[in-house]
Amino acid sequence: MCGIAGFLDPRASMQAPDMRDIARGIDAEQHWADEEAGIAFGFQRLAIIDLTPTGSQPMRSADGRYVVMTNGEIYNYQALRARLEQEGVDTWRGTSDTEVLVTAIARWGIEAALKAANGMFALAVWDRKTRTLTLARDRMGEKPLYYGWSKGADAGSVLLFGSELKALAAHPGWDRPINRGAVDLLLRNDYIPGPHTIFEGIWKLPPGHFVTLPAAGLAPGALPAPAPYWPAAERARDCAATPFSGSEDEAMEALEALLRETIASRLVADVPVGAFLSGGVDSATVVGIAQAVSAQPVNSFTIGFEDPRFDEAPHAAAIAKHLGTNHTELYTSEADALACLRDLPAVYDEPFADVSQIPTLLLSRLTRQHVTVGLTGDGGDELFAGYARYGRLARDWDRAQARPPVLKAAAGAAARNLPSAALDGALGWTTAAVGPKKRRARVGTKLRRRLERAACDDPMVLYRAAVRRWGDVADLVPGAPSLETVFERDLSLNTLGNVADRAMVVDALGYLPDDLLVKVDRASMSTGLEARAPLLDHRIVEFAWSLPTDFKLRGERTKIALRRVLSRYVPDSLTHRPKSGFDPPLQTWLRGELRDWADALLDPSKLTRDGWIAATPVQQRWREHISGGRNWRQELWNVLTFQAWLEQWQSRER
Repeated sequence: MCGIAGFLDPRASMQAPDMRDIARGIDAEQHWADEEAGIAFGFQRLAIIDLTPTGSQPMRSADGRYVVMTNGEIYNYQALRARLEQEGVDTWRGTSDTEVLVTAIARWGIEAALKAANGMFALAVWDRKTRTLTLARDRMGEKPLYYGWSKGADAGSVLLFGSELKALAAHPGWDRPINRGAVDLLLRNDYIPGPHTIFEGIWKLPPGHFVTLPAAGLAPGALPAPAPYWPAAERARDCAATPFSGSEDEAMEALEALLRETIASRLVADVPVGAFLSGGVDSATVVGIAQAVSAQPVNSFTIGFEDPRFDEAPHAAAIAKHLGTNHTELYTSEADALACLRDLPAVYDEPFADVSQIPTLLLSRLTRQHVTVGLTGDGGDELFAGYARYGRLARDWDRAQARPPVLKAAAGAAARNLPSAALDGALGWTTAAVGPKKRRARVGTKLRRRLERAACDDPMVLYRAAVRRWGDVADLVPGAPSLETVFERDLSLNTLGNVADRAMVVDALGYLPDDLLVKVDRASMSTGLEARAPLLDHRIVEFAWSLPTDFKLRGERTKIALRRVLSRYVPDSLTHRPKSGFDPPLQTWLRGELRDWADALLDPSKLTRDGWIAATPVQQRWREHISGGRNWRQELWNVLTFQAWLEQWQSRER
């Protein structure tokens, strides 16, 4: 694991040895403390650039003013170093990207250095002159950063920050309750959307933001608002307002040039580098271009399943053979996958329910046996319209706009007054008649949802309903407050003309950093593997946002621009196939090998005793699932994930 952690005690009440002992206690190899200022840093290093002691952290600027820790990589550090040398900097201790960054901060200031840096990082900077702590996070949220007060507004509270919640909770002053609203968000979304966390008063720093915390005058429980150095929603709006004006061929040429540059920069390391290869468009594009720009064969890695319905390994192997990569694949058994379950709460730190976390963890473990850095294809779906739901949303919205207002009003009234539960029972014979393969939804519930969609006058409400779980259960987490997410927060996205583009940007600002990047970062970091996502270079992100919609999505065709680039490296015949998920057969496991485990966690008396999740709707869906009448695997997995995490957390507290 590579990460940062630390604390700021506004009272400066501890001695430096005690502060360093606490830093050691949060699993830090290297540490630094200033007892007079009440600040302590702890750092765990996974050395990637400059493996010598000159790359060690925490690191001071040459003038001694700034102390810096960063988790991640600055990909353009060589260009920044050249720029600094042109400005007169001529003394360097080593060759690390961190030294370049701290030098840039000392010369240009923190915000200007952040804007100049191209990378993935979580950053802590202590300014010894002004006695201020600044925390910052990369533009797309590839690296995590948590912060908050150990005891809320208590006079003895200490400001904590770090790459993992477990590092914050290791502080002896930790006393934070579970966030009931976050539990509800987890069950509805499969993850906890930022800036919220599973603990009250502890926050995720938003991607592309920094927050400056002065030691003097910082009241326990109070936190200044983070400021953007890269305002993503605003950038998306600006890109859409000034779209790419060239032809589709010109767009493809520009995209390929960007991809070659960014992928080449992600191959730079002083340790072995490889890439995940799933057999899909995104990873094939990354591996294909990496192979083209690399001086030696790229190491590629794939995980396969014994069940052919979920196995992409043969597709990946065919691509690897065509490209000539040094390819490694691992076929995992159900026993291997199920053995991962006990590790998930610790690996993911807070409850997290994207079921593809299991193969991602297995793939990370395989890859780490051979390399220290792994490139991924993350971001391709959200930037280039890879999900079928974007096209469905556009079609549903077009139909909704075509309906007369009187019909929309009537549909809304019917949806509000429809006794869906009663209809489910009265019309149950219809689902029995069509057979188990057609049992997709209860009839009354399905009818009500269609009426709600017909009455909708906001495409983002329509989209949110399509991606949320447990949508028809009002009090799933009794007493849970309603917490704001990206759907409510970034209202400026309403100015984007095409609803499919709007949905893609919403996913890029929410689903991507809080689900997909969490999944990969925690799995890879738990094994000592650094995952890099070239498609999330902010220049590629902004370029994708500037592309006309039909350069990405046209009818049933998705990822048009990205596929055209890929076709220069891999034949269409190897990649043109239906999109498949990176998912294990969880629905079958829950009815078989995992049934006893799930029964224990979903026991109604346990749910009632724990007091977080309503037992009745959970038990209803559990019975429907194990009977084979419905597939509620994801809704149930969300509950199981929380219950498993809660058990572990309670055992730690004891």
